[in-house]
Amino acid sequence: MEKTVDVAIIGVGTSGLNAVSQVKKAGKSFVLINGGHWGTTCARVGCMPSKAFIQVAEDYHRREIFDRHGIEGEEHLTLDQIEGMEHVRDMRDIFVDRVLGSSTDNMPDEVKIEGYAQFIESGAVKVNDTIVRAKSFVIATGTRPIMPEAWKGFGDKVMTTDEFFEQESFPDSMAVIGLGVIGLELGQALSRKGVKVTGIEGSQSIAALSDDVANEIALELMRKEFDIWLGNQATLSESGDKIQVTAGEQTVEVDKVLVAIGRKPNLDNLGLEKLDIPLDDNGLPLFNPNSMQLGDLPIYMAGDVNGSKQILHEAGDEGKIAGFNAAHGSAVTFKRKAPLSITFCDPNIAMIGADWSMLQDNENIVVGEMRLGPVGRALIMGKNKGIMRIYVDKTNAKLLGATLVSVKGEHVAHLLAWSIQQGLTVFDIVRLPFYHPVIEEALQACFYDVLKKLEIQSPDKILELEEMSDE
Repeated sequence: MEKTVDVAIIGVGTSGLNAVSQVKKAGKSFVLINGGHWGTTCARVGCMPSKAFIQVAEDYHRREIFDRHGIEGEEHLTLDQIEGMEHVRDMRDIFVDRVLGSSTDNMPDEVKIEGYAQFIESGAVKVNDTIVRAKSFVIATGTRPIMPEAWKGFGDKVMTTDEFFEQESFPDSMAVIGLGVIGLELGQALSRKGVKVTGIEGSQSIAALSDDVANEIALELMRKEFDIWLGNQATLSESGDKIQVTAGEQTVEVDKVLVAIGRKPNLDNLGLEKLDIPLDDNGLPLFNPNSMQLGDLPIYMAGDVNGSKQILHEAGDEGKIAGFNAAHGSAVTFKRKAPLSITFCDPNIAMIGADWSMLQDNENIVVGEMRLGPVGRALIMGKNKGIMRIYVDKTNAKLLGATLVSVKGEHVAHLLAWSIQQGLTVFDIVRLPFYHPVIEEALQACFYDVLKKLEIQSPDKILELEEMSDE
């Protein structure tokens, strides 16, 4: 059996669905090819169920400061883990249903093929017993959690996020291996739910922080909640009915292990070896990040699968770019948005714009800093721990990047990303309104700190107000 369309989209997650929107807009025929679950990683096993899990943990943890507010009886509060996890799954199912209900559920069956695609040539793939021929292809097959082969033998005592949200409850002790975004978020949340957590990270930083000052403060805060080991890879072995986890000279026995050491692109069985595609140092296909095209082939790769930015809004943008070019048979390049990543631990950790690792050796960079200790709103909330750091070019006063370890950092990070994308200078920003009392006042203090270090002065000597014209 053969099927011929203008565009074949392989994978129906965030990128694939956004690609569909562009193909439909162009009036082109298409087919959706999907193996495994339908719906986005974000809704099923990623950002949405994890935020529900974190919210339960944060609400329960809040009891620890009730006494200072005059709220009594916190010692009688308990957490029903089974009901809590049922709530997380209920939330998960709502979000998955919303994705499917607004996308694939209303599409005719003839445009949907369940199965795994494999290229037989640059213009055709085989899915089950069907050959699909298309003028263009979008590869949006996503990723899967990395699990070392040797660890699979421990059965359900070792899990990834694919299994995490299916747990009825959690044991007394767990190790979390990998303290990137997912590991740090879930590790802290588990600890706040009463699990004794040991977090293990092979590098010297958590949440991929490259700013040493921010990393030191984040570590200090996280270590108040659970043990963190850095700088050594973990090994696992059986110890009776427990798992022994060793990293360097440190060892702990735990009931279960969450492995959060990254995700692997789902490219293994696509048959890409049959195509003449150059590979990067990691063995991934080289592509243009502004057009999503693979070489000069009519194939575009979008979302987590390309191994670049595993973030939902980036995946959505990449899907739109890939879908547009696939529909039009083009290689149009698009300007990408200001980088923005957020870890939803408490306090939030966010990196915005240019990463500190790219700026730290530049003698023209000045840093504005504000620690949250004296910030009034944060003090009232009982969350006045953390730091904000902004990076500015002292020759032109332009904001280039920032790192936050801050309560409500998820919101402040957006303000900074928007400012960077608009090309605003420190002078532009200090003229903007900052309300009192808000967390954003800490950000205002960062910009005041930078003003003292700049090589140039504002044309109007910074009154923070703009004179009205005579008109």
